[in-house]
Amino acid sequence: MTDRVYPSTKPKFHTKTTTTAAAAAAATSNRRLPPPPSKTQFHTPTTNRHPHRPNPTPNRHPPRRSRRSCFCLLCFWSILTITLLLLISAVAGCILYLLYHPHRPTFSIAALKIHEFNLSTTSDDATRLTSKLNLTISTKNPNKKITFSYDPFTITCSSHETLIAKGNFPNSIISTPNNISIIHSSLHATSLILETETVNRIRSDLKRKKSGMPLKILLDTEARVKIESLRSKKVGIRIECEGIHSLIPKNGDRSSSISSNSSLFVAATVSAAKCKLDLRIKIWKWTF
Repeated sequence: MTDRVYPSTKPKFHTKTTTTAAAAAAATSNRRLPPPPSKTQFHTPTTNRHPHRPNPTPNRHPPRRSRRSCFCLLCFWSILTITLLLLISAVAGCILYLLYHPHRPTFSIAALKIHEFNLSTTSDDATRLTSKLNLTISTKNPNKKITFSYDPFTITCSSHETLIAKGNFPNSIISTPNNISIIHSSLHATSLILETETVNRIRSDLKRKKSGMPLKILLDTEARVKIESLRSKKVGIRIECEGIHSLIPKNGDRSSSISSNSSLFVAATVSAAKCKLDLRIKIWKWTF
């Protein structure tokens, strides 16, 4: 007889659990996850921007001052400083003027004597001048509380802008208030070569017996101003005197020269002479 096989009546819990876990895993793998929520993006509209160009990044560093702004500030402060200095100087000048009423010193030609004036033509056809003049100048200080101090003077005499004699006054002068100072000087020239045009002008002027040749006197020096206990720095000055006319002494004429004897002299006409004082400001190599 054939034996029958009967299934076991005991439940197979392990097999059922395994089957259930496998089914749950399969169901989970087949289920699709929902997509993540999309983030809202805000686009700033830009005009005339290339579509593939990245957005400009903001500058994290603070803006620096440009060279132009620094230069403008420098110019502003410089102009302001100069303006303040000029304003202070103007106020100080007004105060000094109201307190002391300053006036410029005056110069005048007291006398000019020509002792020698020889124009001679040498063998090389060059005209040479030998001259000797005596000059007297007076200077007056019209102020009441201001003193002027002058260094030694350099003096030149010219005619038609051509030098005919030169000299100097070697002493210093202190012109006290309401005082007149006298300057004596001897001017001379030895074998000074003159141009033909200048010689012709001088000879033409000497033929005029009433006026004679025109002369101009220049005095160059440095001066200092003292107001009570205040002293200024030395400033260059130039005194220019014009309106002088003179003839030359006559002691016979020579065929090649116009000559004069040194023992005689001719006094120049100085009644119409006027002297003008100008400041001489020197900056490096230039004098104004």
